[in-house]
Amino acid sequence: MDPTPTTVAVLGLGTMGLPMALNVRNAGIPTVVWNRTPPPAAVLDGLQAVPSAAGAAASAGIVVTMVADADAVLTIARDHGMLAALAPGAIWVQMSTIGVAGTAGLIELVAAERPDVVFVDAPVSGSAEPARNGTLTVSASGPVSARVALEPLFGAVGERTVWVGEAGAGSRMKLVANTWLALATEAVASSLSLAHRLGLATSAVLEALDASPLISAWQGAKLRRIAADDFSAQFALSLALKDVRLALDAAGPDSLPTLEALSAQWQRAVDEGYGNQDLTAVLAALDARA
Repeated sequence: MDPTPTTVAVLGLGTMGLPMALNVRNAGIPTVVWNRTPPPAAVLDGLQAVPSAAGAAASAGIVVTMVADADAVLTIARDHGMLAALAPGAIWVQMSTIGVAGTAGLIELVAAERPDVVFVDAPVSGSAEPARNGTLTVSASGPVSARVALEPLFGAVGERTVWVGEAGAGSRMKLVANTWLALATEAVASSLSLAHRLGLATSAVLEALDASPLISAWQGAKLRRIAADDFSAQFALSLALKDVRLALDAAGPDSLPTLEALSAQWQRAVDEGYGNQDLTAVLAALDARA
């Protein structure tokens, strides 16, 4: 297929990728999609699916990768032929959270094999609901020359785009944001677990703290979901733990002892079977040990 500069190809249709692709399409941007395991037609909701990653990449001027980790991104780029199929001048927008080392490896790969392709590092902050609502935050980094071309895409998936420098800076900023999120989650879980051990109900804590200056709007929303006994995954604990480990790897050994302790606690919760639930399920793991 001949590439169309205005077409966006979204590779990866998981919890985040699928709603992002739908929002891009709904914004009036020609959109094609690909996933390693083709989803049912009803899930695609009219999105144009392409049989191969290479075919999707060849048809688009902007290609988005949105998958679980660095290995998955590299597999798509190399084994599935995405990078080789990109047209000269195409923009590869890497929006997965893959850490500092993973992003540096992709920058080196593009420089070595496809210097005629523009690489933009732009991970997103937000979970399933913001992805559906198009209210993600994009931490974008890369050439200034790509910004105008990417405005429609970023505007379709997010309510806020922050350009933070050369490619790689976006992934570093995402690790900072995810560390903040992890510690905010732990504040909710540990405080509620203490409340339960002291005989206080979640509803009482919610009444006392909700809308107070002590908690963020995000923490308040999590408190309300916990009060409703809803631990369905908006951001799975196993994925949140992966991001915590990326931050620890980037920071270096023995540099963030609080985050290291959190990582060990969350790993135990994953081992106990909470990994596919929302990251707030760490509270259920703590309560189960009481």
